[in-house]
Amino acid sequence: SSQEHKLNFKKSKEVCLSYIQDAMLQKQWKRAAEFLTFYIESLEKDFSREYVSPSEIIWRTGTEILCHHSHGSMREFNSFIEQMKTSGVKRYLKVCLEHAFHLLCNGLIDDAYQNLSLAESWRYGEQTAIQDKEMKLIQAYRGLLDYYSWSKQKNILLEHGLDGFEDSSVEQEMHSCFRKAAVNLKEIIKIPGVWDVFVKCYVDLLEFYGDHNEARQVLNEYAYNSKFPANPNAHVYLYQFLKRHGASKKSLITALKILHDIVPSHELMIDFNTMLQKSKKRKKRRLGLEVIFAALDYAGWKENLKAWSCLAGQIKQIVMSEKHLDWIKKEWNSRKDWWPVFHFSCYLAKRNWKENESLSYEKALVAGIVLGKDCKYFKYVSHQGCKAQLKRFQLLKKFVNKHNPVYLRISG
Repeated sequence: SSQEHKLNFKKSKEVCLSYIQDAMLQKQWKRAAEFLTFYIESLEKDFSREYVSPSEIIWRTGTEILCHHSHGSMREFNSFIEQMKTSGVKRYLKVCLEHAFHLLCNGLIDDAYQNLSLAESWRYGEQTAIQDKEMKLIQAYRGLLDYYSWSKQKNILLEHGLDGFEDSSVEQEMHSCFRKAAVNLKEIIKIPGVWDVFVKCYVDLLEFYGDHNEARQVLNEYAYNSKFPANPNAHVYLYQFLKRHGASKKSLITALKILHDIVPSHELMIDFNTMLQKSKKRKKRRLGLEVIFAALDYAGWKENLKAWSCLAGQIKQIVMSEKHLDWIKKEWNSRKDWWPVFHFSCYLAKRNWKENESLSYEKALVAGIVLGKDCKYFKYVSHQGCKAQLKRFQLLKKFVNKHNPVYLRISG
């Protein structure tokens, strides 16, 4: 019966898809290709009256298989993709974009550009309006390739000197690429989203032609517009731009403060801490201590010598002045239950001493102040340093012993 046929067809289709998935997970690309062929043939031979549209599964799995198949070629891939483009207008622009990515990954930049240009001229009734965002992506990536061409021409000019280069055609081509790239890149970054590479390229274009105000406005909009998703890179790009153009310390600190709130473990927190420590304002120096403590909460910073040097230097300064010990106490109270094992175990003391003497010195100073002179980490490192007759470790031991009452005040 017709109903029985539908049930059998549905069951066999699901089984076939599970075989395809299993083969792909095991990287058995030849086997996956065979099952995909059976799957497509079964769709073509389905005589039930129910309409079965070309599935996106065929496009996705077919693309993946052809990319990894040992006998796969660019010719076969292009042929398959062209069939997918014509199999359903709703996916046309998505398939075009993926085709362009594949061509770029294989170094076929001109082919990718041509592919995007053809996609940009595509029109299909109401689908054109429905796929407006996808069309903007097509235009944006074409703009990215225009930027690439502009960058190549720019490097040729810079290599030969802007004044002494006789062939004006290169300069004309460069300006042509600039105009095309700028138009498309400017359009895509107006839409709320994460457009890092497009923003960077557009700002590079503007900076080269001296339009710094426009570049700053673009970066401010990207970083501070509430319609855009929270994006650490937006604040990194703004900070780097401000730093390149000699902006005030206040502007730099503002940019990094927001970055700190989003990603306290970002590598720029060293720069942030350094700027804050140089400030004459007590509030900013206090924030500097908070910033460096927060960074060292993350495993990626455990052996960062600069970070430990910053923390050790600030703690030493506070201890010697006997002012603001409450700053250290506040930061340490929330960490005293887990930092000793995380940073100051006997195992780490031995490893740090063996691999990085300077790191072990900075960490030992911090450990000696916050955990006292009987801390295992401090005792091991200071003993090894004194045993090796290294003067700075002898001074370290004297400093911690002298200021051991500070530990009592912090721990109390």
